Amino acid sequence: MEFDLRALASTPLFAATGLLIAAWLAWFVFGRILLRVFTRVAEVSPMHWDDALVERRVPQRAAWIVPAVVVLVGLAYVQGLPEFLVVVVRNVALGWIAIAAALVLGAFLDAINDVYVRHSPSAADRPIKGYLQLLQIVIWVLALILVVAALINKSPLVLLTGLGAMTAVLMLVFKDTLLSLVASLQLASNDMLRVGDWIEMPSQNADGDVIDISLHTVKVQNWDKTISTIPTHLLISESFRNWRGMTESGGRRIKRALLLDQTSVRFLDQQERHRLRRIALIDEYLDKQSAELAAYNAKLEAAGKDPVNNRRATNLGTFRAYVVAYLRSHPGVNQDMTLLVRQRDPTPQGIPLEVYCFSADVRWAPYENLAGDIFDHLLAVLPEFGLRVYQQPGSGDVTEAVEGITAALRPPTREPGAGA
Repeated sequence: MEFDLRALASTPLFAATGLLIAAWLAWFVFGRILLRVFTRVAEVSPMHWDDALVERRVPQRAAWIVPAVVVLVGLAYVQGLPEFLVVVVRNVALGWIAIAAALVLGAFLDAINDVYVRHSPSAADRPIKGYLQLLQIVIWVLALILVVAALINKSPLVLLTGLGAMTAVLMLVFKDTLLSLVASLQLASNDMLRVGDWIEMPSQNADGDVIDISLHTVKVQNWDKTISTIPTHLLISESFRNWRGMTESGGRRIKRALLLDQTSVRFLDQQERHRLRRIALIDEYLDKQSAELAAYNAKLEAAGKDPVNNRRATNLGTFRAYVVAYLRSHPGVNQDMTLLVRQRDPTPQGIPLEVYCFSADVRWAPYENLAGDIFDHLLAVLPEFGLRVYQQPGSGDVTEAVEGITAALRPPTREPGAGA
């Protein structure tokens, strides 16, 4: 029996096999050879967009469209296949193209976001990731409609006309997406949040830097390096604190108080005022105050008033003036922002003397070091002004007091051999 090659070539099975081989060869050429060429070109190219396309695998995903197109076009040249099989293969190829196109467009939008974030100066102020994710959702909805229409062999318009009746269902399904979209628009238009901002949202246990803003969520890296994921719409419906204003102002507030023992506050006599002149920071203040008090008291004396009406300097007022002068001379304190030392209302724990100023360095560690250095110094210099810090008695204080009382009440021991 003679082998007839022409008869074999004309069979539908042979033609279908050849079509599959052609589709595979097309995928191999585009997916392997041309991809390597594109990658090499992207490596030597000075442009940034081609590197982003390679990183997001856009050419690899685009190569999956080619075999489906080859199959779709080649079906017209395959004779003898059952009509049902032709329809099924054509519809599957169309669905394949729709899904591959959605993947390509999604990766392309991700590449656009990468280029924007890395090379745009306004990326931190105006993120576009949320809008690109919304476009991806629209693309996938359209791709799903095309896939379903291809599989049921109907026009996509038939499904689109039915979407009107499904609006309520779609609103329910995409409720979070719609809320997040509105929230993203409000956050962007009002410049309420940027990548890199330090935010504090106790209701979501978030306290740290914003590292990502997407359509549905905002990721915050807390100070303990954990990640808090906050739904975007909650940033509109609930309150949060953004510390961006502090970082941009160039100063971080120090607001702490010393609790002073009220019983240590008293007038200064002339000898103590003279001794305090050793402190250079308040030398000018003492001169000005002495002249002011002398002029005021001289008027009272001329009017025949009793000396009890005279004004006198106190150790607390002098110390307050010293703290102001000390802060004014400190290089770590921002001198262009509010600086004051104020006495708050007395409490059962003493008189709060509050220091209110701003550091020149907004970073956390330098800020804490500066605040610590300031109050270390103030605590150490307090005895120079005859002041004491209020501190509740501890167990050691009670024990020492009891031992002192016991020793005082103990009768004296008598020497051996002493007479009665």
